[in-house]
Amino acid sequence: MRVSQSGVCWPSLFKDAHTMCKSCDRCRRLGKLTRRNMMPLNPILIVDLFYVWAIDFMRPFPMSFGYSYILVGVDYVSKWVEAIPCKHNDHRVVLKFLKENIFSRFGVPKAIISDGGTHFCNKPFETLLTKYGVKHKVTTPYHPQTSG
Repeated sequence: MRVSQSGVCWPSLFKDAHTMCKSCDRCRRLGKLTRRNMMPLNPILIVDLFYVWAIDFMRPFPMSFGYSYILVGVDYVSKWVEAIPCKHNDHRVVLKFLKENIFSRFGVPKAIISDGGTHFCNKPFETLLTKYGVKHKVTTPYHPQTSG
């Protein structure tokens, strides 16, 4: 019970808890372990080529030619990757990347998926997405599997 209340999570958490409860005498007496308290899944409903992009920074790398970050965009359907080296991980780099590498080459997507970093959750970024009618979906912190 303490693990679930602490907010810690790992891929086999439910299975591990189930195994522990099967072997625990007290847990057996209390009853069955159910899935009703699991977080609901929110599937991505837009499924077409280049309609949904996941973007994130890979960081930090040893400095090379003045660059220490890589901004990566991955199309959800085709898994096509666009990446650029960056000196900084700020919103200006993200806006330029979207305009020059995504919007101009593949068209305006329906949705952008990113983590909740300040380079993705800010007024200029939201203004750009609103201008082009793009939905912004924010993923769970420290769960990179969501981003593709």
